[in-house]
Amino acid sequence: MLVINTLAPVFLLIGIGVLLQRSGFATPGFLREANRLTYYLGLPALLFTELTRTFHHADGAKLMLGTMAGATLLVIAVAYLGAWLLRVPGQAMGTFVQGAFRGNLAFVGLPVMYAMPDTQLVGGLSARAAAVVVVGPMMVAYNFLGIVVLLLSQHRLGWAMVRPFLRQLLTTPPLLATIAGIGFAAAGWRLPSAIDQTFTALGDMALPLGLLGVGGSLVAVERHAGGRAAWAAALGKTVVSPVIGFLLGRALGLEAVELKMVMILLATPTAIISYAVALELKGDEAIASGSIVLSVLTSIVTMALIIAW
Repeated sequence: MLVINTLAPVFLLIGIGVLLQRSGFATPGFLREANRLTYYLGLPALLFTELTRTFHHADGAKLMLGTMAGATLLVIAVAYLGAWLLRVPGQAMGTFVQGAFRGNLAFVGLPVMYAMPDTQLVGGLSARAAAVVVVGPMMVAYNFLGIVVLLLSQHRLGWAMVRPFLRQLLTTPPLLATIAGIGFAAAGWRLPSAIDQTFTALGDMALPLGLLGVGGSLVAVERHAGGRAAWAAALGKTVVSPVIGFLLGRALGLEAVELKMVMILLATPTAIISYAVALELKGDEAIASGSIVLSVLTSIVTMALIIAW
């Protein structure tokens, strides 16, 4: 029952988003605007408020964060090897690699974490608080690394990469909210009660609205959901990634609950935002959209197995 109770609310909301889009009950414009509202307002509010409350206890999640970061770098290396073996063209290689490592931590990972029992971890941090502490910095890392691998497909390392790289980073609200939340907590400040409650309410809308938006976005990108490279990227994201996380987490000494949390986050499907970024940076549209759609399907199986374990 734990598997069903954890995953069903998440993927049913995604399914409802698909139905709303397909039936025409919600227009493409509405779901697109809902996605923007979540990305630019709801999610930053959630990250900011949770980080201001939990950052002083973040040491309890340091090993989890290190495992996530290390596993991500190893997955990138494996993805480049896979791209070479599959003979993915040079300009499409960055899209393939991004699809294999950039998980949907915000709109799938966090909802799954919030659907699980909020147990106390060894360091005294609750599971949900630890998830936010891990997800915030990892979203920054995903954004950074995603841009780097895509630009490397188009340019050699050099000054030509700097401008698009900085522009992408400086227009990423979750990144700005993460930096602001950490800075606010480090300064020892506290939000006035009315502001805190307002931000909390905004954050509460982020996860369900984000999942509906994910469903609507899947309809928009599903037209290229085939191809060997797309399947390989999807399996890299939802199968290879958590396996590497398991091996690394065991080697680093993660406790069982922490290891399960890291594996779930690593098994999340490819982030929807990776499609938009790939198009903006002249990546491969077919691989970008295909890896997203296929990874949603494969992640259901992988996450069910991890939760049941």
